[in-house]
Amino acid sequence: MFPDLATDDIFRLETKRLWLRWPRASDAAAVKGFASLAETAQMTAEVPHPYPSGEAERFIFKARADNANGQSMTLVVSQKGEGRPVIGLSSATLSETGQIELGFMIAPAAWAKGYATEAVSAHVEALFALTRADRLVANARINNPASRRVLEKCGFVYVDTGLDLLPARGGLHPCDRFQLTRKAWAARRLSPQLPAMAHQAPDLMAAGHARLASAAEV
Repeated sequence: MFPDLATDDIFRLETKRLWLRWPRASDAAAVKGFASLAETAQMTAEVPHPYPSGEAERFIFKARADNANGQSMTLVVSQKGEGRPVIGLSSATLSETGQIELGFMIAPAAWAKGYATEAVSAHVEALFALTRADRLVANARINNPASRRVLEKCGFVYVDTGLDLLPARGGLHPCDRFQLTRKAWAARRLSPQLPAMAHQAPDLMAAGHARLASAAEV
């Protein structure tokens, strides 16, 4: 489902303030720093809390393997500037019904600055530009209105509310479900071009964890 273009670890997306790129072993401390917090973990499907020793390293290893095999497009979100600190994650995986499911997590220290919307918008653009997906799906726990706002800002529309399995939360929990169709994405015209990928030649551009239930800010 995910393109060969994204199966190389030099793949990355650029926005005004952010880079979205493959996770690296050196990101483990940053990932642990925000993924281990109760306020972020509790909004996800598969991030354990308390956070086990070595979990960040395990997550990064699996994400890289799945990216390389074309089974996911899981990216860390880092700020531009000195040190390029990692402030979050954005994941695209295949749902049980074979659709691309989008998830994201932003460190609490970076909430309320628009980073989640910026990262998700870039990821959405790449997914529609590089795959044949007819639609993207996402969900948010009903007690997570911030993530709902992020999804709506990125063009997702509410579908329904139901009980979804959140393994790390101990079973079924009520979640709001959202979707963004290719037709709706095209109509919104979020951006006429794919977000910049530093390693791509111009002609290629022209041709152009774990599942994370949304835990982010507006």
